[in-house]
Amino acid sequence: MPVPALAITNIAKSFDRPVVQGLDLTVPAGEFYALLGPNGAGKTTILRMVAGLLAPDAGTIEIFGTDVRKDPVAAKRLLAWVSDEPMVYDRLTPLEYLDFVAGLWQVDPARARNAANDLLDILGLKPHANELCGGFSKGMLQKVALAGAMIHDPRLIILDEPLTGLDAGSARQVKDVLLEKVRQGVTIIMTTHILEVAERMAQRIGVIAGGRLVAEGTLTELRARTGRESTLEEIFLELVETSSATA
Repeated sequence: MPVPALAITNIAKSFDRPVVQGLDLTVPAGEFYALLGPNGAGKTTILRMVAGLLAPDAGTIEIFGTDVRKDPVAAKRLLAWVSDEPMVYDRLTPLEYLDFVAGLWQVDPARARNAANDLLDILGLKPHANELCGGFSKGMLQKVALAGAMIHDPRLIILDEPLTGLDAGSARQVKDVLLEKVRQGVTIIMTTHILEVAERMAQRIGVIAGGRLVAEGTLTELRARTGRESTLEEIFLELVETSSATA
């Protein structure tokens, strides 16, 4: 049986209250997976634990069979994390930033420069390659951060609201890049409040409510739960409402 890109087993996390409770989640390699949920459902906390930025209170997380707690460095080499707030150095240009990130990952300099040029080109940043990032819009910074996440050819890309702040043209560029990565065998896990994006792009969808996975499957499988040709928005609202009523 192939090793999954992500295997979460019974993880839990609390702050002043339980945020994630006994969550199990498996994402096969090469899949585009959308994680949906209302504000406060625990989505970002889950992704931060997967990325190794937060330690779970209980349970295990494995990235392609590598335990995130037991071998965090090896796990981090396999993935990339892009938050909803792009973290890019204002005093660097996109090219300088990508050189810096590639150096952290010990990517061969010649290979890194070729990859940087390709990424800046496909994300529409080539004309701004030598401008300081401090003058960029949030959408442009988001694309620089995405390029930085992909510079070391990760096998798993985790995206928290990646289309926030992007205009229609930029959003299309980012979606095209992500879909091409999936065609190349990369696994993508994405949270989004834009349900139409999840409906069009994701192969499978998980719905989180109250820190628990309340439903999961393809859009067809989720529709089967409602017994009608519902939109993802209708399915999502029904699942969240049902979960709240039974909590």
